[in-house]
Amino acid sequence: MDKRHLIYLSREPSADLTARFREAGWDVETVQSTRSVARLVRDRPVAGGLVDLSGFAGSDLDSIEACLALPNVGWVAIAAAGQLSDMRLRRLVRDYCFDYITLPARPERIVDAIGHACGMVSLEEPSLGDASPSGEGQMVGASEVMLALFRVIRKVATTDAPVFISGESGTGKELTAVAIHERSRRRNEPFVAINCGAIPPHLMQSELFGYERGAFTGANQRKIGRVESANGGTVFFDEIGDLPLESQASLLRFLQEGKVDRLGGHAPIDVDVRIISATHVDMESAVNEGRFRTDLYHRLCVLQVDEPPLRERGSDIELLALYMFERFRKEASQRLHGFTSDALIAIRNYGWPGNVRELGNRVRRSIVMAEGRRITARDLELTDHVEVVPVTLSQARESAERQAIELALLRHRGRLGEAAVELGVSRVTLYRLLSSHRMRPVEGGDDDASPTQART
Repeated sequence: MDKRHLIYLSREPSADLTARFREAGWDVETVQSTRSVARLVRDRPVAGGLVDLSGFAGSDLDSIEACLALPNVGWVAIAAAGQLSDMRLRRLVRDYCFDYITLPARPERIVDAIGHACGMVSLEEPSLGDASPSGEGQMVGASEVMLALFRVIRKVATTDAPVFISGESGTGKELTAVAIHERSRRRNEPFVAINCGAIPPHLMQSELFGYERGAFTGANQRKIGRVESANGGTVFFDEIGDLPLESQASLLRFLQEGKVDRLGGHAPIDVDVRIISATHVDMESAVNEGRFRTDLYHRLCVLQVDEPPLRERGSDIELLALYMFERFRKEASQRLHGFTSDALIAIRNYGWPGNVRELGNRVRRSIVMAEGRRITARDLELTDHVEVVPVTLSQARESAERQAIELALLRHRGRLGEAAVELGVSRVTLYRLLSSHRMRPVEGGDDDASPTQART
């Protein structure tokens, strides 16, 4: 498996600790001077960082802070007993490190802490199937409902049948449509998204199917319609429930014949596209009330995909918040280090009526407006949702263990061997833990679309 990278900054590096890291699969770069850290960070896109504060003096703190502020490194500090009574040192550890350990400490404890810190800074990586996600075609999730969605996406992507995506506003229906397109045989052809609610009704016909020069006053040149522009690829009709009845008849004809008629044209034009549509409208009510054609609805809804609301995604809410934090953190005027505990409690307790879109907006706004080093529930404007639900110690321990396993599987795309190394357990032990938590491992192939493989 690929080795993880560790930057070990210490005046007197421990040979025993270095050996333990290498045994655990880490590529260790040991440095004794802060000047070398920046170069190593440039060479390592994501790395764990261990800073041994016990060998540094107060005059070194400025250069240490410069190292800790470097991006894409998950820092853990180790300090001598009593050393953190220094207020400036305490501030550095609090603001820049994911964890700290007071010496003496077991090497295994330090190795585990570094694995967690490195995993946290790499949370931006998980996506639906791609090792390096970019743009908007990325989906993050480890919950059962999201794993089920990923399985459905993989299945419907293998056919050209029309797909209908239903779900509340802000759940990510367009991301699902993009994921289906990118896993289909049409992946190298255009993906054209059409928001049916954003086009004026009197322009809908010409926008969808185009027109010839002279078709009407002002038509000075030929225009290719959006459906025709996607020839060979996929057309995504977002908010299809808002499509005017006149355009519904034209779309139905196109679905039946595979041809478009430009306004002012004299002959139909063959167009080969795959149709995906989506809406938050209750389509059965729209059909019963005569606002949407029954025959068109049945043409569009050959395969149906239900997009789960954010409130049903369990621990994915926290994962998505961390993912969005990493995505937008560059917009902050200061270096931020994630969320406070009250913010995470509020994120879990809030109902998210605006779903993923609302979560992204709140996280992005809080990154800009935050006054401290971490985002608080107040920054998210969720102070009314910080009430903690009482749990027993046993329940808390079980929940933390399950979450740690889910996160490790998410970071390593379900590869059990790598997840076991990060968790500091053997592969056999990880199997036993999966069984005790009623989580079934699923080994994914190269084309596996889910970012983690563990389900109840």
